[in-house]
Amino acid sequence: MPIPRPTYLDCAATTAVDTRVADLVLRLFTEEFGNAGSRTHVFGLEAHRAVGEARERIAKALACSTDEVVFTSGATESDNLAILGLSAWGIETGRRHVVTTAIEHKAVLEPLAYLASQGFEVTHVQPDRQGYVTASDVLAAVRPDTMLVSVMHANNETGALQPITAIADGLSDGGPFLHVDAAQTFGRKTLDLHHRRIDLVSLSAHKVFGPKGVGALIARRRGGSRPRLRPLQFGGGQERGLRPGTQPVPLIAGFGLAAELAERECQNRAAICQRIRNEALAALATLQPIIHGDERRGVLPNILSVALPGLDSEAVMVALKGVAAISNGSACTSSSYEPSHVLAAMELPDDVIAGTVRMSWSHHTPPVDWPGITRILDDLRL
Repeated sequence: MPIPRPTYLDCAATTAVDTRVADLVLRLFTEEFGNAGSRTHVFGLEAHRAVGEARERIAKALACSTDEVVFTSGATESDNLAILGLSAWGIETGRRHVVTTAIEHKAVLEPLAYLASQGFEVTHVQPDRQGYVTASDVLAAVRPDTMLVSVMHANNETGALQPITAIADGLSDGGPFLHVDAAQTFGRKTLDLHHRRIDLVSLSAHKVFGPKGVGALIARRRGGSRPRLRPLQFGGGQERGLRPGTQPVPLIAGFGLAAELAERECQNRAAICQRIRNEALAALATLQPIIHGDERRGVLPNILSVALPGLDSEAVMVALKGVAAISNGSACTSSSYEPSHVLAAMELPDDVIAGTVRMSWSHHTPPVDWPGITRILDDLRL
């Protein structure tokens, strides 16, 4: 008899591919497997059509035009293209300053660190103890020589929603480009991303029940002009010259369908995730948890970042190993045992940082034995 698998509570790291998406991806891998760049036969034309349909689906979800959608390998590449791709323009125009936050994903912070090593100045706006930055602090950091403002939509560790609309409202038309990493919110809070003053948006398919290995960068026109991006790779004219290479048609098509399904089913999915969050909070209340993020200020319903007094996160993960798959930070930095830079930036006490775990779920998550999880954790404190 197979050993029962633990309940998967790490959906902020990745999600299962929707079966409807998987069916489409498999068909394009095995039957309609042409190269989208081969226009001389039916196989290539079918592939080209599949890419075009995916581009239309994502453009519709973001209220942008199809030629503003650039397919990439995921949000990390999109972040790099948005940041490093602007650097030559910044140098040419004397705009060598960037504003970001101290709680960004490493896919933003590390390219910015590289720019700093090349003579750029980077201002990191600090969050409060609940994990939020204020629009006023971000806007106050903007200078005449600011090239880019980069602020994530929701933090991947705490789920705290950042004030991207207020930031976009506060930037002048001639001001710096605004980049938003929306890996955690696309398909969940997409309406916020329709703001026309948000110039660049990074997306990742595998966070929204699509396949791994594909994402997109939305590069909106402002005043009729595209963002002044330059490619990071060379060797072909695909994706309007910004991302050369053979297009992974099955992955792109899967992303497009996943995006369409997410928008269509958004409200129902959010309601299910909120119910699970309410159940978790009610069960864990007896442990007197410290919750990161504030529902009154905006937090994703599918992410719960919580510190349990008297418990170390590593001990919690070991105790729940056969019951629930959880994490103690970003999956993208799991090879590092350094404390979370997000929680450190929030200036939380060391014991709170050490005791924080992240639980995240989806509308596909089966019933969770929250009382059983609470009992295990309660026993762990004895």
